[in-house]
Amino acid sequence: MSQNQDLGSKQWYVVNTYSGHESKVAKNLEKRKESQNMQDYIFRIVVAETTEPGMKNGKPTGKEVVKNLYPGYVFIEMIMTDDAWFMVRNTPEVTGFVGSSGKGTKPFPIPNEEIEPVLKRMNIIDEDMFSDYKIGDNVRVISGTFEGLNGPIETVDVENKKVSLSVVFFGRPTVIEADFSEIEKLD
Repeated sequence: MSQNQDLGSKQWYVVNTYSGHESKVAKNLEKRKESQNMQDYIFRIVVAETTEPGMKNGKPTGKEVVKNLYPGYVFIEMIMTDDAWFMVRNTPEVTGFVGSSGKGTKPFPIPNEEIEPVLKRMNIIDEDMFSDYKIGDNVRVISGTFEGLNGPIETVDVENKKVSLSVVFFGRPTVIEADFSEIEKLD
C-alpha cells in the first residue's frame, strides 16, 4: 500500500516512549515527517506538558517547572497508512503504539471523548470539538473558578470558545460563563 492511498480521516493515536524522552521523540517525529514527506499523513504531535511554579520544601522557588501529564506517551494526529505507521513505529525511542497487539497490527485510534480532555488541558481547542456540545447538554466544569459545578448548556459561543451554563450556585439558579477548555460532557 502506498502513501497515495487515503485510508480515511485523521485521528489521534498514542505512542509509548521511554519515560523522560517524550520531547526528544516528538522532535524526531517532526524531523522524520518532513524528511520522509509525510505532512499529508502526520499532522500534530503533542507532548502533554504544563508549566507549574517550582516548589522546594513547600515554598515557591521563583522558577517554573515543566511537568509531563502523561509520562511515556506522545499523542499523534495522523491518517493511519502503512507508510505513516511504519515511520512512527520505527522512530528511535518509540516503543510501540497504544492499542496495538504488536506483530504488525495497526492500533485503534483514541476516541474523541478520551483525547478531548488531554487536548483541552494543553489549551488545544479544535472547532470540531464544539459539534459534540449542544444547548441542553449536561456538562461539568473541570477547572477554573466554578470547578465542580454541573448544569445544562444555555449558549455556545464558538468564536470566543465559551459556553454559558445554568448551575445552582449558593442555592440559587445562576447562569455562568466558562471557557470551553474548562468543561466536559456528562454521560
